[in-house]
Amino acid sequence: MIRPRRTQSPEPNDTDRVPITRKRLGGYRRLLYYVRPYRARMLVALISLSLGTLLGLTMPLIIRSVVDVVFIEQSLPLLNLYTLLLALIFFTQAVFSFINRYNMGYTGERVVADIRQQIYRHLVSLSLRFFADRRTGEIVSRVTNDVTTLQAAVTDNLVTLLQQSLTLVGGIVFLFWLDWRLTGIILLGVPIVTLTMVYLGRKIRLAATDVQDRLAEASATIEESVGGIRIVKSFAREAYEITRFNTQIEQTFEAALRRVKISAFLAPIIGFMAFMSITITIWFGGFEVIQGRLSPGGLVAYLIYTMLVAGPIAAFSTLYGQFQAALGAIERLFSLLDTPAEITDDPDAAPLPDIIGQVTFHNVSFDYGSAIPVLHQVSLEVPPGRVIALVGPSGAGKTTLVNLIPRFYDVSDGCITIDGHDIRRVTNLSLRQQIGIVPQETILFSDTIRENIRYGKLDATQAEIEAAAQAANAHNFISAMPQGYETLVGERGIKLSGGQRQRVAIARAILKDPRILILDEATSSLDSESEQLVQEALEHLMHSRTTFVIAHRLSTIKNADWIVVLDQGRIVEQGAHDNLLKDGGLYHKLHTMQFKLDLEESSY
Repeated sequence: MIRPRRTQSPEPNDTDRVPITRKRLGGYRRLLYYVRPYRARMLVALISLSLGTLLGLTMPLIIRSVVDVVFIEQSLPLLNLYTLLLALIFFTQAVFSFINRYNMGYTGERVVADIRQQIYRHLVSLSLRFFADRRTGEIVSRVTNDVTTLQAAVTDNLVTLLQQSLTLVGGIVFLFWLDWRLTGIILLGVPIVTLTMVYLGRKIRLAATDVQDRLAEASATIEESVGGIRIVKSFAREAYEITRFNTQIEQTFEAALRRVKISAFLAPIIGFMAFMSITITIWFGGFEVIQGRLSPGGLVAYLIYTMLVAGPIAAFSTLYGQFQAALGAIERLFSLLDTPAEITDDPDAAPLPDIIGQVTFHNVSFDYGSAIPVLHQVSLEVPPGRVIALVGPSGAGKTTLVNLIPRFYDVSDGCITIDGHDIRRVTNLSLRQQIGIVPQETILFSDTIRENIRYGKLDATQAEIEAAAQAANAHNFISAMPQGYETLVGERGIKLSGGQRQRVAIARAILKDPRILILDEATSSLDSESEQLVQEALEHLMHSRTTFVIAHRLSTIKNADWIVVLDQGRIVEQGAHDNLLKDGGLYHKLHTMQFKLDLEESSY
């Protein structure tokens, strides 16, 4: 099968250098749409946040009264009263803070869980073409690293943003109320702080995007090396893989260090500007006290309000950088969610009724989006219950042809019908429920043997599972294991031999009881003993089913009802085994070559 070229992890491009615009903020607004189902909790959180923040803003006014009244009048009862009032304010503020943080935290975690679930649902709905064009590690990185990045954007960062915004606005209002002259002078420095935040914030976003891309590359390397650990060890390439991974981690570290340097510079520079405003406040505020326009207690309250306002300004610098990083993650996640599923149900699609298994290819052509077609005007009629063998040289289009039957891909031209139903006019679920596939590379899930077989029929009883295993010649080796059917097979079934994995896969297919069966070189990588056991299991499986068999070993398909020979995407011959040998065409040539190879293997 011709496989499309895999794409590499995207590097930062010109779109990453575009400043924050209304269009880019649309992704963040779209993220907030996920909050709507939990708006009641959000409302409670916002009310609690507002009340707690407003209570905190009254604290400097009480301190002003302590300085201007208690200290002047030397009144202990008033001191006790104001102290008790402060304690009550702080306690109430703590209660509101708990209510706010719990509800915001619940909403944020629930939103992130909803997004993860939606991304996974969307991923499994995408066509095989999508996964052929991308590495598994990259996809996993998007679902894990990027979702983790945006998690803070809808929990802690959002709480901090709202709280600091209320504190900033309320503090500025009280500052103007206490002394508008002094406040006007301090606010002259706000544009400088803002421009600095915008400039350095964009640098942080670019650096954060680069870090995420490097992490995606490293994740892809882990997935490839772990998935191909047998190859790594057989070629003794552990050191090479370690070096390759270490290089990518070092590149990630360097990218992260660039982000750290910018962030490390941003926070102090903003903090310096904020505390310089306090210095100016002390001088000009003292001048105002001397002139009699401000009381000493008012100056103390003013200084506290100044620090309350400086805190949010300094916090905004950090939040801005985190917000920039979240924007990149949000864009990538929604780009993934917006990727259309190529193979979808037609709006008028109806469930495919129970079939007898007549499959017909009507002038079918197909390509993977390239200029070179893979299949050309293939026409083939397969009666129900027949065993059809597909043979031909590598790249002839055999696997591509059978992949069209369950609509893993859609034909470029022509159509495929099952019992007269165009497969594009029926629902994918009803179509695939009646098709079973046993691939060359058997994939088992990291679970028990029982659960792997039960995957063919989720409501199967233990008796049905064991009957399927017996039909697949798997029951004996399963029973001989210490845990029997509860034996864990390991990732991709690594704890089982190739023949054992294949027989478990056949049991899974038998349990599904499909009317159409696809065997894609199911015995090509097995030894002779395992092949015989698997072949017997396959005969049980193929009984009374329409079966498509792809095999390089022609000896395994000589008893097929009909043999179809493909070459360069076209049917060049078809017929029974004996007739094709007499014709002296491509099948005869392939059979002769295979016979010589078998003789050479038997001589060793």
